[in-house]
Amino acid sequence: MAALFFMFSKIGLFSIGGGYAVIAVIQEQLVIKSGWISQQAFTDMIAISQMTPGPLAINISTFVGMQLSGIPGAVAATLGCVSAGVIISLLLGIFFRKYENSFFVSSVLSGLKATSLGLIFYAGLTILLLTFYGVSDLVDVPWPAIPDFTALALFAASFFALRKWKPHPILLMLAGGAAGLALYL
Repeated sequence: MAALFFMFSKIGLFSIGGGYAVIAVIQEQLVIKSGWISQQAFTDMIAISQMTPGPLAINISTFVGMQLSGIPGAVAATLGCVSAGVIISLLLGIFFRKYENSFFVSSVLSGLKATSLGLIFYAGLTILLLTFYGVSDLVDVPWPAIPDFTALALFAASFFALRKWKPHPILLMLAGGAAGLALYL
């Protein structure tokens, strides 16, 4: 339990940017460094997290904790994930209120936004490679690269639907799950 709490405390502490920016941090800690879960399990957890309410990092911490140590593990991992963020948010809230118009604070926020975008891009590229080619690193893509055309078609259809009709993400995820079941079964 302590290992889960401290692992997710570290993830929570270094998950600057939140949202999708946290994917790269979680992947580094859980898949690459500790090997607690496989890359495929991680990708599956991201997909499931999209369909459940709440922040991605909390959902993944709960899923991993539950998978590794049951309900006590889920509680430990989730508390670990949020504890650092709560403390830091309280401290930053006090600081930001006092210095929100400062050039220094504005500069730091600009740098954080750009870095978060890089983290999101890296996470998106990893998911793209796993989905279309079954590998998690660009150097592992076979050449000539032949993608999974079914996954490519589902990706294109969901992208088109989002741009044209803007359906609720839950409806899109349900449709994607049903299409995956029909096409891959």
